[in-house]
Amino acid sequence: MRSTLALVCAGLVFACAPAALAKAPDFAAAIADPGRPAEAKALDEGRKPAETLAFLGLKPGMKAADIVTGSGYWAEIMADVVGPKGTVTGFEPSQFTADAESLQKWQKLQARRPEVRWVSYPFEAFTAPPGSFDFTILNLNYHDLYWQSQEMGIPVADPAAFVTALYAATKPGGIVGVIDHVGPAGDTRAIVDKLHRIDPAVVKADFTKAGFVLESESPLLANPQDDHSKPVFDPAIRGKTDRFLFRFRKPK
Repeated sequence: MRSTLALVCAGLVFACAPAALAKAPDFAAAIADPGRPAEAKALDEGRKPAETLAFLGLKPGMKAADIVTGSGYWAEIMADVVGPKGTVTGFEPSQFTADAESLQKWQKLQARRPEVRWVSYPFEAFTAPPGSFDFTILNLNYHDLYWQSQEMGIPVADPAAFVTALYAATKPGGIVGVIDHVGPAGDTRAIVDKLHRIDPAVVKADFTKAGFVLESESPLLANPQDDHSKPVFDPAIRGKTDRFLFRFRKPK
């Protein structure tokens, strides 16, 4: 029986080989990239990038996006994982690069990783061409769609419009990973304004309403010692918040 299967595979070498030879994601190499800044590497213990991206399903060759990329933490790692046959787009709200210091950091990030496509957009008006991405990550920022800040120039946004735009930008079968700080139930905008947290049930409802399917969730970033009562910037809990990790998929 074994020899028969071997002959069948040998006879169909072009059909059998691609699956057998498909390149596995090398998360360890991406994280060990010597070009990554020290401040990014300092976040690895709490963010668990290899385990997170493995759970979400990032693979070489994918067209990936990091929305509200900030320091470029995820975009840089993802660029190494997807490799030269893939692409990464890092989206950053224009409001977050408005001052001279932030703009300088944004420009340095662009210069450091020119292979990444860096896009500035109005926070309240995300858009991307239909079917752009196989994979998107939203790390600790979806709650901000329920946030308003005159100081930062953030108007009242429409989370439903954002998720609808993201759904359109995702390829059929594509993945969206959402990581955020766990918050209590209640008035979502009030909770976000006070704590910068969000009830996981709100995120599930927003994404499923737009058409995404919640494929899986992971306790990887959970912290049962966090009682969800403190703002995420409180020194007692900063960097150690209880976080949910969801993998949504757009149906084919």
